[in-house]
Amino acid sequence: VDVVTTAGQTWRHPPFAAELADGFIWGRGALDMKGGVAMLEAACLRARAEGLQPPGDVVLALLSDEEAGGDFGAKFLVERHADLFAGIRYALGEFGGFSLDVGGQRFYPIMVAEKQLCALTATFRGPAGHGSLPVRDGAMAKLARALGHLNRRRLPVHVTPAARLMFTRLAAALPGATGLLLRQLLNPALTDRVLDMLGERGRIFDPLLHHTVSPTMLSASDKINVVPAQVTLGLDGRLLPGFAPADLLAELRALLGREVELEVVRHDPGPAEPDLGLFDTLAAVLRQADPAGVPVPLLLSGVTDGRFFARLGIQTYGFLPMQLPADFNFSSTIHGADERLPVAALEFGTDAIFTVLQRFGP
Repeated sequence: VDVVTTAGQTWRHPPFAAELADGFIWGRGALDMKGGVAMLEAACLRARAEGLQPPGDVVLALLSDEEAGGDFGAKFLVERHADLFAGIRYALGEFGGFSLDVGGQRFYPIMVAEKQLCALTATFRGPAGHGSLPVRDGAMAKLARALGHLNRRRLPVHVTPAARLMFTRLAAALPGATGLLLRQLLNPALTDRVLDMLGERGRIFDPLLHHTVSPTMLSASDKINVVPAQVTLGLDGRLLPGFAPADLLAELRALLGREVELEVVRHDPGPAEPDLGLFDTLAAVLRQADPAGVPVPLLLSGVTDGRFFARLGIQTYGFLPMQLPADFNFSSTIHGADERLPVAALEFGTDAIFTVLQRFGP
């Protein structure tokens, strides 16, 4: 299975050595998602070793290419070998079941829905020229204005069914002002103000209530002394469930104006609403493992291979359970330097997945 690069990062432990130190497994992919693969494998091996007789087949699919789009992994299997998944209704995969502390309460968000990949390019045009003769309001200036707008302003608020379910259950488990504050996230007139008040937690919740675009790639002149007539910006766009690329394009044009040319270069659609048929079973397993924790549905800001299996009518749940220290910065550790996973979390997740295999039935 693939992971992202470690280029330009400084690690305390070699990123591909899987060293055990201070109660953690250190290495690229420990969280995303070699640790999860280890849980799934160990749970299946344990089921086989203990002679577990499930009511149907258990298919373990470990696929490459997820970090590069899934074209040669999940997408290939769904398009060419759908028969391997005949009759399957549910899947367990990334990314959910990890502990998250909000307002002093430990939650276990189980992913039931995810955003949609919608990659775009933004092209800016203007007069070319010699670098010794500055060009005003050229393609670079238009780029700068657009980047400023994207940096300072959010796209409009949208409260999807998955987000409403998630924040309603989070708020219900929190007493007093904290619960009341979270409920206001579902009021579009107050959403952005509340997100700002929530600080780091607000940063995590923000993309669950907006379409987002992140500038990631840039192409301009290939000579330092040539003012470019065209600048192309790559945008990592993510759509909320139930929306189409045209919705994102309309919001971006309203924000950036007509001096930019926008083009969708890839859109991987997903289901508008989740199938929650297995959620209560998964939640019960986590409540048994940690009676102090509260399982809640999660809308994931990223995308997973689950978007491809959805084409076959399969509901993927992000369920790689991890009980993490309250001060563990989960979001900044994934894909960053010193990615690591507590050994105890790996054992916690393996036990939870094995319990699901035991309990699952028609």
